[in-house]
Amino acid sequence: MSDPCYPFPVDYFRRIGLLRRRLTRAGLPGLLVTHLPDLRYLSGFTGSSAALAVTRRAASLFTDGRYMTQAAEEVAAAKVRIVSGPPAVAAVEWLAAQPGLDAAGFDPAWTTVAELTRLRAALPSRLRRSFLTALAAPLVERLRQVKDEDELAVMREAALLGCKLFEHVLGIIRPGMAEIEVAAELEHRARLLGAEGMSFDTIVASGARSALPHGRATNSPLPTRGFLTLDFGVILRGYCSDMTRTVYLGKPKAGERNAYEAVFEAQEAGIAAVGPGASCGEVDEAARGVLRKAGLAETFSHSTGHGVGLEIHEPPRIGAGQTTRLLAGMVVTIEPGIYLAGKYGIRIEDMVAVTRSGGQVLTPAPKALIEL
Repeated sequence: MSDPCYPFPVDYFRRIGLLRRRLTRAGLPGLLVTHLPDLRYLSGFTGSSAALAVTRRAASLFTDGRYMTQAAEEVAAAKVRIVSGPPAVAAVEWLAAQPGLDAAGFDPAWTTVAELTRLRAALPSRLRRSFLTALAAPLVERLRQVKDEDELAVMREAALLGCKLFEHVLGIIRPGMAEIEVAAELEHRARLLGAEGMSFDTIVASGARSALPHGRATNSPLPTRGFLTLDFGVILRGYCSDMTRTVYLGKPKAGERNAYEAVFEAQEAGIAAVGPGASCGEVDEAARGVLRKAGLAETFSHSTGHGVGLEIHEPPRIGAGQTTRLLAGMVVTIEPGIYLAGKYGIRIEDMVAVTRSGGQVLTPAPKALIEL
């Protein structure tokens, strides 16, 4: 089906087919899907209220009357059913009514205790204890981790849009300008260039505030001298981008320049470690080890990266001790940083696609220290 959000036909039948294979391997005859990014991935539906029920032979998407026209336009791989009550309840009732279907899985990461109670209450009394089964591991999320060529094409476009934003904002940054002005300019320009929105709250942190890993933009003025961290991303056709660059206002001291070079070297080492078969822990250690040698490991307070896709944070996590192995088609961030409270912080982040032979950087904006 041709999805209006994509410039190419998306084979949702294939995606549901792949899910059915996983259901068979898990020994489950049915599955309830309620997480909206999972729904979009499997069916193309982009509304805010829906549930998808999948069996080995059928698939039905339940939503309300607000989305009657939209669902008909977006969904082909599942039968659209318009309901007046909660879509998830209707989906569970439908699953329980399918001949020979005695159990259905659900993802406990996206189902609250209260919601599970409501779903079970909708079942016949004989099924309330046994019908709904918590998945031991996510099924749709694992499919989403490996992007196909069409997804990668959109993500490359989103990443390059982010690079254009960085290039643009370098031309307007000046001491005394409020951090929120920088963020507003980034976000306004993103919309003008076709972004659906930002992937997350834009981070603009300057001077001593750059030592805050998640220092969202404030009214604080940019200093005449000091680091400025810009961490932002856009959403394009549902897919997120994510990048960070740290620049310097004025002339850095030797110690500041050395610190930046250490982070730069750590980030490059992390990128070099990306490849099919590499464990996430090995990639993390490649970056962290550089900072350890520089005596800065204790100032690196977070994981080296994370997966990106329909959500800004997806598995796998690039962190210490993580045993997940990278596969071609995954897209991850590599973003080591150091944070010296009351002084400054430095982070550099790229999106990297795992290829059959290594890693391809999707965000090729300049990384050598820029002095403004």
